[in-house]
Amino acid sequence: MPKLGVNIDHVATLRQARGEKEPDPIFAAYICELAGADSIVVHLREDRRHINERDLRLLREKVKTRLNLEMSVEGEIVDIALDVLPNQSTLVPEKRQELTTEGGLDVILNADLIKDVVSRLKNKGIAVSIFIDPDKEQIEKAKELNADFIELHTGSYSHSKNEEEFKERLNELAEATQLALKIGLRVNAGHGLNYQNVCPIAQIKGIEELNIGHSIISRSVFVGLKQAVVEMKELIG
Repeated sequence: MPKLGVNIDHVATLRQARGEKEPDPIFAAYICELAGADSIVVHLREDRRHINERDLRLLREKVKTRLNLEMSVEGEIVDIALDVLPNQSTLVPEKRQELTTEGGLDVILNADLIKDVVSRLKNKGIAVSIFIDPDKEQIEKAKELNADFIELHTGSYSHSKNEEEFKERLNELAEATQLALKIGLRVNAGHGLNYQNVCPIAQIKGIEELNIGHSIISRSVFVGLKQAVVEMKELIG
């Protein structure tokens, strides 16, 4: 059964909407861990639209499971990661105008920069994952760049328009997982996963962790954060 990483970015999004101190993402992380989350995921964006540097540093102190920092390869963000030392860094693409991360990082196009960032992070003892599309060439390049993990982008699967496309995308993710494992990469997955579509992904052998945020935080509005995490853990299991 895969582990569950809970992304708490949108707790901070709600806080920023009013410029207040609540809700507190650090307290959210505590509740998620209490409910069984295996890691806490946050994305420190260059524009600081939700999680900020203070949040990150407090989370590094308080998180008892693992802290997974989603991050661009921009110099300032890399320097912060090297100072804070999360348990894991997940390299993702980032555009200022996007609402959420759209598509995987192109490791072929950005190979030299990514290789340097991976090396710097690993030299500090940080495990490195790269968020990529389930594409053979991207997976093989991620291994070449010395990543520990890949996180397979499940957006196309999550937004499937019909049963045929759903099955095709699911099979694509299963094949990508097996390829990654074969060449020595560990595999996580995430993006757009929710209470309706997570079970088939959770059944793919070899995926270690599913990183899920928006659907859990949305569900928590109605049932509370602890219950929302418990329900997702039950579905994954």
